[in-house]
Amino acid sequence: MSVDRARLAQLASQSTFYKGRFRNLERIPSHGLKDFFRWQIESGGGFPPGKRFPLLKPDPHLLAEPAKVPRLTWLGHASFLFQFRNCNVLTDPVFSERCSPVQFIGPKRYTPAPLQVGELPPITHVLISHNHYDHLDEKTVRDLHRRFGSKLQFFVPTGVADWFTKRGITNVVELGWWQASIDSHGEAELFCLPTQHFSGRSATDRNASLWCSWLMEVDGFRLYFGGDTGYASLFRDIGSLFAPIDLALLPIGAYDPRWFMGPVHVDPDEALRIHQDIGARCSVAMHWGTFVLTSEAMDEPPRRLRQAMAQAGIQDDVFRVFQHGETQQFAELIK
Repeated sequence: MSVDRARLAQLASQSTFYKGRFRNLERIPSHGLKDFFRWQIESGGGFPPGKRFPLLKPDPHLLAEPAKVPRLTWLGHASFLFQFRNCNVLTDPVFSERCSPVQFIGPKRYTPAPLQVGELPPITHVLISHNHYDHLDEKTVRDLHRRFGSKLQFFVPTGVADWFTKRGITNVVELGWWQASIDSHGEAELFCLPTQHFSGRSATDRNASLWCSWLMEVDGFRLYFGGDTGYASLFRDIGSLFAPIDLALLPIGAYDPRWFMGPVHVDPDEALRIHQDIGARCSVAMHWGTFVLTSEAMDEPPRRLRQAMAQAGIQDDVFRVFQHGETQQFAELIK
């Protein structure tokens, strides 16, 4: 399937870097510490209770087999294992107990990771959407590099490669929005695409690196990984360039309160709009049910997604909700 390379180049030439910081394509409110305290006061200073969901154990024999049809396993939050042809791909892998700079405090995992690094098949690609702790986990990255070495390529947005280099990891491809690269195996083409979000791992590096989504094309099959995002018109641009997208992984959680989270985290209704904007044939929900990050109940996002789909007259199998550890194959999406 062809892509309008001239339009990609034109979009890539538009700078999103200003005074040493990256910025979104559309202006959004900037919420600081004062707004965070307002949120905590309004919510009574607490978060909803944690919930452990049913955990399926992936079949290691199935995962070890070459994937003749696209195969997807949800590992919790934004972490998936996608397999097709000779590609075994992880998205934002976080296997630690907490998404935090330290493991004794911070948001904890309520449902265990279905797999650990030692149980994975040979990983060929890791897609990193941005550097927040619930999407870029140092222990997981180090363990992956230790096990797979240079056979594994990390794909990261602009400004994130330096984090890897400081840890002795050099098998990294860094791209800006609308840029593309063929992987070192010659198996896939990766497109770094925009989202509406922000970055930072400390009080001093906010938006010093970029945030993104990824589109990966393998043998004509298009996988879209939405990363972390608020709703924006940019998704219509993605759809105009890449639709139809065969399989999309889209966030549905971490959205309340809307006045605080709305600019950077979609709710289920907006996730459904993204599904439609990008021309996805099938989508799978993510970014819910693993960590307590915001004010909605942990099990609310799938219920709201089903309500939105029913109102839009969309069948359940068009936008799917996996259980933790669940694997599905998508033979029907092969053209």
